[in-house]
Amino acid sequence: MPGTVRALGVPVTATLVALVIAVPVAALSGAAAPLALGDAGPLVRWGLPLVGVVHDLAASFTIGLLLVAAFLVREGRSTRRRETAAQLAFLSSLIWLVSAIVVLYLTLGELAGIPLSSPDYLTVLLTNVWSMELLRLYLGVALLVVPVVAMTAYARTRAALAWTLLLALVALVPLAFAGHSASALGHRTAVVALNLHLVGLTVWVGGLMAIAALLPVLGKALPDAVRRFSTVATWCYVAVGLSGVLFATVTVGSFANLATPYGVVLLLKVALLAILGVAGWAQRRAVVARGVDSPRRFGQVALVEIVLMAAAVSLGVVLGGTPTPVPEPVDLTLTLDLTGWPLPEPFTWARLFLTWRTDWLFTLVALVAIGLYVAGVVRLRRRSDHWPLHKLVLWVLGWVLFMWLTSGGPGAYGRVMFSVHTATFTGLMMAVPILLVPANAFTLTLRALPARGDNTLGPREVVSAVVHPRWASFILNPVTAGTLLFASLLAFYRTPLLHWSLTTHIGHVFMVVHFTLTGYVFVWSLVGTDPGPPRWSTPIRVIVLGVTLAGHAFFALALMQGAFLLGPEFYKTIAVPWVPDLLADQQLGGVLAWGLGTSLTIVLMVIVLLDRNRAPGLRRSHAPG
Repeated sequence: MPGTVRALGVPVTATLVALVIAVPVAALSGAAAPLALGDAGPLVRWGLPLVGVVHDLAASFTIGLLLVAAFLVREGRSTRRRETAAQLAFLSSLIWLVSAIVVLYLTLGELAGIPLSSPDYLTVLLTNVWSMELLRLYLGVALLVVPVVAMTAYARTRAALAWTLLLALVALVPLAFAGHSASALGHRTAVVALNLHLVGLTVWVGGLMAIAALLPVLGKALPDAVRRFSTVATWCYVAVGLSGVLFATVTVGSFANLATPYGVVLLLKVALLAILGVAGWAQRRAVVARGVDSPRRFGQVALVEIVLMAAAVSLGVVLGGTPTPVPEPVDLTLTLDLTGWPLPEPFTWARLFLTWRTDWLFTLVALVAIGLYVAGVVRLRRRSDHWPLHKLVLWVLGWVLFMWLTSGGPGAYGRVMFSVHTATFTGLMMAVPILLVPANAFTLTLRALPARGDNTLGPREVVSAVVHPRWASFILNPVTAGTLLFASLLAFYRTPLLHWSLTTHIGHVFMVVHFTLTGYVFVWSLVGTDPGPPRWSTPIRVIVLGVTLAGHAFFALALMQGAFLLGPEFYKTIAVPWVPDLLADQQLGGVLAWGLGTSLTIVLMVIVLLDRNRAPGLRRSHAPG
């Protein structure tokens, strides 16, 4: 424990530096200026940015420690490295939790203009914590951090620490919805950019802090840990830079606004990140490439970078409380307010194929997926290892279709027309997976990436765990996958989940991800040839596919003959002028769901039957015994 306490000197130093910088910047930028109406007092105005600094650095340190312990550092004869990292993560996650609760407590004062000395302050907070969106988001952060604290208290294996890291990253998500432009036209771009920025900056800052704090126990594991973190840091830097550009387009708007207090703080942060990028590049060439031969010298260089990172974090927190030069729109239409997008032009088939409104989250996912696949193919080709060209074509086509369904005409009109909505999600469930599954992305990953020989988790080890038959045999079998697919349709379209997915950003994202993954699992269980659990026999797969087709047809028929409207509050509220009969549009959705679903199921049936004639050596496995 004494070594653990000494290691806290790194985050404490970073926090003190950040706090010293936050005070004058908040004073000059107006982030802590009194409000003209409903000012809650100096404790709230100054407490939010200062506690916010502690919160962000505690979150970064926790996530960095979990990253290093689970993925970057090998364990020696004892478990001292992971044990020390877990102990530090427990302490920092406690600080993260307490600071999150304090931020929640102070935010009520800012929103309601109530001073902390008010006798009914706590009562008002408890009464409104779920009804006010910003309070609900901060409450979500606190609730997600609670299990992180509990898991860091007991988790010591690499797998347990990896799961804890995933949960800690999820705890960052609500913060993106609490940022600037939460109700502006650029809401979706701002949320995607801020999520990317938070994850990139947190992992980058926290990872370096964690390595510096763990220097006394890393020993011979330091060079490998630094080399691996260097790769992670490069990706984080790209994510921070790209997200910064996206976010600035929403919050700054024009170059002239860079002269405002918000713009000046933003430029200072950009300058710091640029300096950090140059320093990181120089360190990669001078230190990482040759190997870390002196822990002390590395610690000195890392400390300089950590101080700069702490300053960047401080500026980011102050920036979050500084008024943006782009005003929030006051004349929101109902469609824009509910969906985050203005109403598209009246529907025509030409506009369905020509309309494009970029959903940056799904576009970036698709582009990264294509880029990684191409990189894997190139790596195989460089070592004279063959990979079929048609699989690359299928993978690219699958993600291009995904981008069109989410950012093209289906994505635009599917938000306001039930008929296009059902066709879009049928495409996500069936058409996209039919293209992606035969591309064998898991096989390519396992062949392209090297295995780690030091008992640490790398990308290849994670992929191997995902397709491991011990658990995948339950999820990735036709009966479970088909049941999950049909149950998902009933759950979304016969419960309030439909309204949630239509009226909230996070609901829409969840619906797209859920249906795409569910469809991928279903198609993979029938025709996938990647490594995994034993494949069921062809007759059983045909029977399961037939039953699933019958279930989907029943769902489509219910829509075609339905006499009551699904999601009536939403569709009646937006009142699309060129959809005069909502029930007729819903019935048309049933026709499209039946036609597309049947056609794609027939395609799957043909693939399953053709698979029967494949050479035994090409099959993943045989039917279960």
